Amino acid sequence: MTDAHAIAGVPMKWVGPLRISGNVATTETHVPLATYESPLWPSVGRGAKVSMLAPDGIVATLVDERMTRSVLVEARDAQTAYAAAQNIHARTEELREVVRGCSRFAELIGIRHEITANLLFVRFEFSTGDASGHNMATLASDALLGHLLETVPGISYGSISGNYCTDKKATAINGILGRGKNVVTELLVPREVVTDVLHTTAAKVAELNIRKNLLGTLLAGGIRSANAHFANMLLGFYLATGQDAANIVEGSQGITMAEDRDGDLYFSCTLPNLIVGSVGNGKGLGFVETNLTRLGCRAERETGANARRLAVIAAATVLCGELSLLAAQTNPGELMQAHVRLERDHKTAKVGA
Repeated sequence: MTDAHAIAGVPMKWVGPLRISGNVATTETHVPLATYESPLWPSVGRGAKVSMLAPDGIVATLVDERMTRSVLVEARDAQTAYAAAQNIHARTEELREVVRGCSRFAELIGIRHEITANLLFVRFEFSTGDASGHNMATLASDALLGHLLETVPGISYGSISGNYCTDKKATAINGILGRGKNVVTELLVPREVVTDVLHTTAAKVAELNIRKNLLGTLLAGGIRSANAHFANMLLGFYLATGQDAANIVEGSQGITMAEDRDGDLYFSCTLPNLIVGSVGNGKGLGFVETNLTRLGCRAERETGANARRLAVIAAATVLCGELSLLAAQTNPGELMQAHVRLERDHKTAKVGA
């Protein structure tokens, strides 16, 4: 018999601590990662160790935050769609009041549009407090759409979601305009730490980043993305903290930078689409509440501050895993040896030898 309320158990460990500073939080914290890929724990742990040995740790800068939903309306022709778009933009303050009437925490902060043939796509951008904001943005957009259909001439219903948002899909627009939290993380690793902990050099990491992450991704046709494995850390962090795991699709779009600065390694990860929330759906499970509390993301703070803290911790976790993997890949055989040692049991290894 199937239990509709069964909980899938994914192995979870806390790794760290890692050191973070920046415009949101200054903290040292362990981080939880739920994953079946067991080498991820020691890999992120090595990056965390590096952060503790760097003078400023990981400097995390939150650049922007917004949740989006796009609605689709149909007009008689492109000219009518254009007139409707101008009408909508001219009434931004009125539309803000519509949003305030249906939510305590949602605030309309931007409107963008795109016209194709006689179709008008309208992308609404909201601040959503401590929630990731999917449902909040949809609820507000539904109210906005109803209001527009009643008050803007020449348009009719198309869809509550027109894929111009864009939710859980890898697109250029999210990388350009942002969806969720836009966080930049930076770490300056002293030469001796690069050598002793990462077993490589700044020059090797910088060269590999160009060849693998930048050129390799370009050849593969990546969409505004150049990184080794952001998705691994994001999935582990998302599952451990009650996030909508499908958001790693756009969340793993991001860019890794590495520079050799006279033997020291400058390393940076930019995540423009980091969708996290400290409240909302998925947070009611006991282990999630425990994890968020331990991360300091359930404290009494101004609205939105806990979600911002969670975002910079997630972004710093991504940097730790990204740095460790790239360092390993500068050395022949290191990555595979780690997987064999950590993932294959002795019996399987013996049979396959």
